[in-house]
Amino acid sequence: MRREQIAGFEVRLDVAYDPGTHLWVEVLDSGRVAIGLDPLVVESNGTLAAVAFGVVGTRVARGEPFGSLEAEKFVGPLTAPLEGVLAAANGAVVAQPSLVHTDPYGAWLVELDASDAERDRVQRSWISGEATVRSWFAAEVAEYRLKGVLAE
Repeated sequence: MRREQIAGFEVRLDVAYDPGTHLWVEVLDSGRVAIGLDPLVVESNGTLAAVAFGVVGTRVARGEPFGSLEAEKFVGPLTAPLEGVLAAANGAVVAQPSLVHTDPYGAWLVELDASDAERDRVQRSWISGEATVRSWFAAEVAEYRLKGVLAE
């Protein structure tokens, strides 16, 4: 896992990011895709109170909810960055949502079974590659600070 400090956040450079949702996406050796919250969205949402996920075996389309999140500053759906079948949900995060604050990358949310074609199709819209992730994440933090979403 390649991590780097970017604008005050520890960021993984070896995963892809869905810029619309700030979810990180990692293609696993099994072919499944692990999905989690990036540290910027974790910080900007405030303390997590509850997380819930759909039923394993359920097919979700890109942009459809795969679960929900209740936090200090946000209550709402978690939307899938790609189409697939919900293959696993992280029960530890459901039982203890604060794990996401401690390690947003270790506390993955769900795993999806997605076809190679689906992964390839949507990967073009994800942010990936070390230089691209650095630049995008730094710009996102600057924008969040400018809008007053993050405390200084």
